[in-house]
Amino acid sequence: MRASLDADGPADAAVVACPPHPQHGGTRHDGRLTAVSDALPAHVDCLRFDYGPWNEGRGERTDAENACAWATERYDRVACFGYSFGGGIALLTAAGTPVDAVAALSPVAHLDDGTDVAAAVGSIDAPLWVGYGTRDTTVDAERVAAAARDHGATVETFAADHFFVGQEATVAERVAAFVEGVL
Repeated sequence: MRASLDADGPADAAVVACPPHPQHGGTRHDGRLTAVSDALPAHVDCLRFDYGPWNEGRGERTDAENACAWATERYDRVACFGYSFGGGIALLTAAGTPVDAVAALSPVAHLDDGTDVAAAVGSIDAPLWVGYGTRDTTVDAERVAAAARDHGATVETFAADHFFVGQEATVAERVAAFVEGVL
């Protein structure tokens, strides 16, 4: 797995950032992931990683779990964040791996292997934030947001489509504020 660790100085917490769908060009260099990394406070590092060989979501979940395990060995607190396909991966990872917080931006409702992301939200035992664009026709983020609301999570909407063109900094500030509030 290839990864980038964004660190500005001494940090006691980290965010593991899950990229969008690798078969649609999703990498650790995605603009939404780098914007979140840039918006985090200095005491929170960001580990952005690329998935290994495509495995319909199963291997990608393992990659995220491994990234969280790496971070947990090195930091006092770890959050998981993802965008789109990565949002689904972040939520599924948080449902099965101890993390201190999870944030998902426009998460998919199902992975390619059929895994129901929305159904897994109820298994998350950490503060949860879900954000999505009200004009998103790419994924069914509203289904995940509804499950998150039912679970007592924070849900925010943005006047945007799936890609948040021109709004990356605004969205990143909201994710960073959530993370800073719980880490």
